[in-house]
Amino acid sequence: MADQSTRLKKRAEFLRVAAKGRKAPMPGLVLQALERGDADAARFGFTVTKKVGNSVVRNRVRRRLREVVRIMGRERALEGVDIVVIGRSGTRGRRFESLLADYRKALSKAGVKEGS
Repeated sequence: MADQSTRLKKRAEFLRVAAKGRKAPMPGLVLQALERGDADAARFGFTVTKKVGNSVVRNRVRRRLREVVRIMGRERALEGVDIVVIGRSGTRGRRFESLLADYRKALSKAGVKEGS
């Protein structure tokens, strides 16, 4: 996940995934996934609304979500998909193991297939 090309950065990219992608809400996060139809590495975007808290809290939530994706990336390689992970107020106090389970369930609920 360290490679900058695997990140969604522009607002238009986030909006495209939100409009056309599949949504999988979980207690700790919301995952939106959109198949791109290529064999390139998955691209990820992270967002947390101001409802969750001030900037310090939001950044902590975002860091936790990035770590979840990083750890799960070792377990499950994803290709040809854009994924947006949205932090919720429940993300803040949720146990890390529960966040990993939420992410795993959200991937299967959104129909994201494992890459080769």
